[in-house]
Amino acid sequence: MMMPDPKQFFSRDGRGPNKLLGQSFLVDRGTLQNIIKAAALRPDDTVFEIGPGLGVLTFAIAAVAERVIAVEKDEKLATILQEEILRRKITNIELIAADVLKLPQDIFARISPYRVVANIPYYLTARLIRKLLENENPPTDIILTVQKEVAERIVAKPPHMNLLALAVQVYGAPKILFPISKKSFWPEPKVNSACILIENISSELFLKEKVDSKKFFHMLRACFQGKRKMLQNTLAGFLALPKGEAYKFLEKAGIRPSARPEELSLTQWIRLARELTRYLGDSVE
Repeated sequence: MMMPDPKQFFSRDGRGPNKLLGQSFLVDRGTLQNIIKAAALRPDDTVFEIGPGLGVLTFAIAAVAERVIAVEKDEKLATILQEEILRRKITNIELIAADVLKLPQDIFARISPYRVVANIPYYLTARLIRKLLENENPPTDIILTVQKEVAERIVAKPPHMNLLALAVQVYGAPKILFPISKKSFWPEPKVNSACILIENISSELFLKEKVDSKKFFHMLRACFQGKRKMLQNTLAGFLALPKGEAYKFLEKAGIRPSARPEELSLTQWIRLARELTRYLGDSVE
């Protein structure tokens, strides 16, 4: 099957890709095949796709999976893609013209269980991943094409932890599957990409450790605002405690007071959040 040529499409359409929506279209067949192979789709899978564009990945997924739910924010592209779906008489693709960040919860409940496979606009990465992982009906796994540097941040380990890594790893296990050259897209982005997998998605860690997720992320944001500072000083400011008291608090959590936020593992952050909950009760919002 021929891949749609975005250059020809936009030449006929008389407009260019929407820069505000971060539109960049997959044009390399080898990369497309690698994504489909990595997804290891099954005939009974429901796949949620974000930003289908002209349908390059959409039609490849639909050829294998039971059904595809594709969400496209660009209304004109959504109209063009819907016409192509009808022209090809494909019945297992449901196209939704909407902003994925504003989708109502009932859509996710309706399609669950589902998997995510998508080439997404890079500006959307952190907010989209958070929406999916924190969802009441999260996907069973996520395969995304993201900026290479962002992929490396997501899979980071101490002493290079960051907010994005913790926000992902507290819900699932991420790994980089393979790199993708910027030449695989049109218009060619300024950066290279990578295909990542997030699997074993669950919010069970919060339940198991009796840690409130909102308070956990509130603590993380406060601590990473001073990521170059020692935790003893940052925590003293966060809790409005004398440094000596903050020192004792960290010792009780089994964390070196001179450590910096990027040096702590997910396990240590959970332990700190648990101690914080015991210390402050319901006063941290």
